[in-house]
Amino acid sequence: MLGNTINLAPFILVVVVLAAAGLVIRAQQKQKQQRRSRLLEQCFSDTIRAEIAEDFHLYAKLPEKLRDELDGLIHVFLSEKEFVPCGGLDAVSPHMQRVIAAQACLLLLRSPHHFYAKLRSILVYPDAYHAPGADGAVDTRLGESWSNGSVVLSWSSVVGGGRNEHDGHAVVIHEFAHQLDQADGAGDGVPYLESRGAYQAWANAFQPAFERFSQIAAAGKANVIDDYGAENPAEFFAVVTETFYEKPKQLQKKYPKVYQQLKQYYGVDPLEW
Repeated sequence: MLGNTINLAPFILVVVVLAAAGLVIRAQQKQKQQRRSRLLEQCFSDTIRAEIAEDFHLYAKLPEKLRDELDGLIHVFLSEKEFVPCGGLDAVSPHMQRVIAAQACLLLLRSPHHFYAKLRSILVYPDAYHAPGADGAVDTRLGESWSNGSVVLSWSSVVGGGRNEHDGHAVVIHEFAHQLDQADGAGDGVPYLESRGAYQAWANAFQPAFERFSQIAAAGKANVIDDYGAENPAEFFAVVTETFYEKPKQLQKKYPKVYQQLKQYYGVDPLEW
């Protein structure tokens, strides 16, 4: 008795197509890594470095080896992200792009990262801008970070924060700290860490620090960390990151365990600069 003949051609075709697609994806990933490797080796001229430093003072204070590394990260960032002028801004000039990228990539030095993989575009307004707030109100904002692939910045605030490296306010650093926090899918003040033990150490340092800080802020007392950090753990992480880079001595003195966690996470120690 003859059984029914099974036509395997469609299944074979699917296997072949999937295999071919896999080869294409691997080839694209290899090309991407090769392109990034080339870009990471590039440094800016002395002229361009001086221009960046004019609007981002911390850039000039970096040890030469770190500045070379940062230049490479900036080149990768500029090649992969789109800058969009908004609010009447004619264009986001190459200088503006480099200054923003320098501050954003400062957070990637020496630390495991994926070049802000979810981020696609940076929207730049000339000054503070208006956006819908709670209950139909209109908020005036300096920057925003969205988990869907965008960061919004006010250029005047970018320059203001970059030129004053001791006030603890840097809108780019703040919003890109949010990007790191949101990379694991949750903006909760806990970025992606490498081990279970690292998460426990983070919680042991950050939770009591956030509670203590919130009490100080509620009492109206002065603190090294901006009061906005009391909003929630996500804002605390973003604000304390600003403080880490701009007021390292004060942060290390007041919150030594938090400082140690940030030093391990970012892979740098601003006290050495």
